Amino acid sequence: MTSRFNELTTYLVPAATALSGYAIGLLVRDTVLRRLAGLARRTSRKWDDVLVHALRGPVVVWCTLGGLYAALKMLRFPASADHPLGQALLVAAILSVTWATARFAVQALQQAASDGALPSVSLIASVAAAGIWVVGALVALERLGISITPIVTALGVGGLAVALALQDTLANLFAGLRVLAAGKIRSGDYLRLESGQEGYVQDISWAQTTLREMPNSLIIVPNLKLATSITVNFHLPSPDQGVTVPVSVARGSDLARVERVAVEVARGVQQEAEGAVRDFEPQVRFQGYGESSVDFLVILRAARYDTRGFLIHELVRKLDARFKTEGIEIPYPVRTVLLDDKRTNT
Repeated sequence: MTSRFNELTTYLVPAATALSGYAIGLLVRDTVLRRLAGLARRTSRKWDDVLVHALRGPVVVWCTLGGLYAALKMLRFPASADHPLGQALLVAAILSVTWATARFAVQALQQAASDGALPSVSLIASVAAAGIWVVGALVALERLGISITPIVTALGVGGLAVALALQDTLANLFAGLRVLAAGKIRSGDYLRLESGQEGYVQDISWAQTTLREMPNSLIIVPNLKLATSITVNFHLPSPDQGVTVPVSVARGSDLARVERVAVEVARGVQQEAEGAVRDFEPQVRFQGYGESSVDFLVILRAARYDTRGFLIHELVRKLDARFKTEGIEIPYPVRTVLLDDKRTNT
């Protein structure tokens, strides 16, 4: 009976140790890290919040690995079995550290993007995470006693075949990196493509750029096409936009009075309309004569491209009402017909 109990104890204690490691990991995650997250939220820095969030999953894995390592030592396996198991735990620990580092890097890049320090695109985060995982895998292979030199050599020799097979994919990848490095197209910018399509840059991934149109539909553009096409960026060098509205009045109108009324109305729109640049002084510029009109432009300035339409709407609505009040006529097509007297008399 005693031997039976000792035999059960031999296996139950290590099993309980391994499970306790997992339980401690959950406890640390739900108590210690939760408290640290609360403290981090009170500080002005954002990196501590990112670090605490990145450790939530890995800390459970690390405590579990610690429990498994302690259980392994209790069981006292022979050297032929103990070494491979120890190596397996070491590789798991290396990969878990790689996982934590990749999580922190991705979330740190996302935080930097939200603060405006970096463009908010998934390509940067994907490349950073891939690089960290490659380094972690090479370190794990090295710890297993596998020389990475032949692997690197094989990758270099096979790189040509991979590049040929993935030519379009790699072209889009490097085109996306080139677009980001140039800094002329960023997430949130409003673009008009050479093909006439336009929208806000929502994301630049490893293969394509996503634009969101005004009706809330998406345009998917390959990075290579974006990098090689003529593109208008309405957010550079600054997001504010000039707005020119063509207006016509009837010939014979008092142009000085027309200019004064148009400037007064435009100034009110510029000061009151949502999305207008408040300190901009509107201008009126006469352009010439139409068939039955005098044509001019009213120049406003919008804070962003998407507010142009509302400024035009407000100006046309208020200018039409003011012209009616002032008695200024908006021209209509006029045709003068001359009749031949001889032909009329006959």
